[in-house]
Amino acid sequence: MLSRRQALKTTACGFGSLAFQAMASQSPLTHHQPKAKRVIFLFMAGGVSHVDSFDHKPLLEKLDGKMADFDDARTLAKTGMGATQRVMKSLWEHKPHGESGHMASELFPHMASMVDDLCFIHSMHTEGVAHGPATLFLHTGSTNFIRPSMGSWVSYGLGSENENLPGFVTISPSMGNGGPRNYGTAFLPSTYQGTALGRAGMPATEATIRNLKNSMMSPSQRRRQFEFLKSLNQEQMARIGHHDTEYEAVLNSYELAWRLQHNAPQALDLSQESEATLKMYGINEKPTDNFGRQCLMARRMAEQGVRYIQVNYSDNSNNPAWDQHSNLPKHAEHAANVDKPVWALVQDLKQRGLLEDTVVWWGGEFGRTPYSEKNGTGRDHNPGGFTVWLAGGGFKTGFAHGETDEFGHMAVKDKVHMHDLHATILHQMGLDHEKLTFRHAGRDFRLTDVHGHVVKEVLG
Repeated sequence: MLSRRQALKTTACGFGSLAFQAMASQSPLTHHQPKAKRVIFLFMAGGVSHVDSFDHKPLLEKLDGKMADFDDARTLAKTGMGATQRVMKSLWEHKPHGESGHMASELFPHMASMVDDLCFIHSMHTEGVAHGPATLFLHTGSTNFIRPSMGSWVSYGLGSENENLPGFVTISPSMGNGGPRNYGTAFLPSTYQGTALGRAGMPATEATIRNLKNSMMSPSQRRRQFEFLKSLNQEQMARIGHHDTEYEAVLNSYELAWRLQHNAPQALDLSQESEATLKMYGINEKPTDNFGRQCLMARRMAEQGVRYIQVNYSDNSNNPAWDQHSNLPKHAEHAANVDKPVWALVQDLKQRGLLEDTVVWWGGEFGRTPYSEKNGTGRDHNPGGFTVWLAGGGFKTGFAHGETDEFGHMAVKDKVHMHDLHATILHQMGLDHEKLTFRHAGRDFRLTDVHGHVVKEVLG
């Protein structure tokens, strides 16, 4: 009998052919028993200030306005030296919340109310000082090379729970800072690419799959046309005479498109939800309507078997939403847009029994500095230390892991690199990040490259 390693090497497309089988059989091939079936990633593009939200640092208030020396990431990149900067206190009051007593600011009152459901990682650090490379690294594990996105790796490894819907969906993605590469497949078979619903800057009411139906043809005519095209494709496949993953991906996309016509409209139809549910998400209310719709769509797709769902809070500029270099008070506007919908999503999943096997991941590509940029009223990028939180999917609840220094500038205790976070989320999905590989250009590639370890301390 062949070992798993031998089987992967001898099959025509390695793990890819196994993934195709998994899609067909609806029985994913995991490396170990999974804790979660799906991921919902709530991407806060631009970098939320961790010291103004969930990483309380009393020293900032004590030294507010005073000059201090910092190993500034941008200055270090340019000169190899640190810089003297003006310390800036948080603009929002912090208080302990829940039984865990976790400190959270008034910036996110709804999220603060559910700290006992969350697992905070306060010692994140990553690659890339600018938005472009840091955002690419968050999504693909690389700052510059074209690599598959995390959602594509998950789809490739596990297949789809629902053959009638895409395995990977991204809601309102930005065209900037990586754009389609953030949900692309690179060298993986294109069948694992994310399906984009809408785009950043477009109302969520327009975040749908366009041109699903041909109004010029009757249902019976559309079916006859589809069956005819299917027979032509099968004939062409037989003529090729060998396993062609690119051609198979095209055929799969045609068949998925056909199934989407009958299933996607229902999956995206929020009118089927109760008034109470719409109200919980802040739909039909300002300022929560837009992001509330995105979060509710995510819950509906999670219910119906979409494996990886990304919800983007962003825009299409090179200076995305949370990027407040000179106007930190604008954080309050963005927080008001997302706070209630994010809370509603976690509570809704919990009430429906879905949170247990769903990983909810909230965070941006990096954090922000504990000092004012150019002695002004904003904060610069900070890849050296920041916070993300996770909920559900087997992660500990009411738990905080790691620490930044007393200023909140650099991760110093139980540091977690972005590669480590990727490895840990894959682990909860039943995937070993060292075994989830694809051979390309003469070497085996993986999401975490040659790095990363599972952060076992955060697992329940």
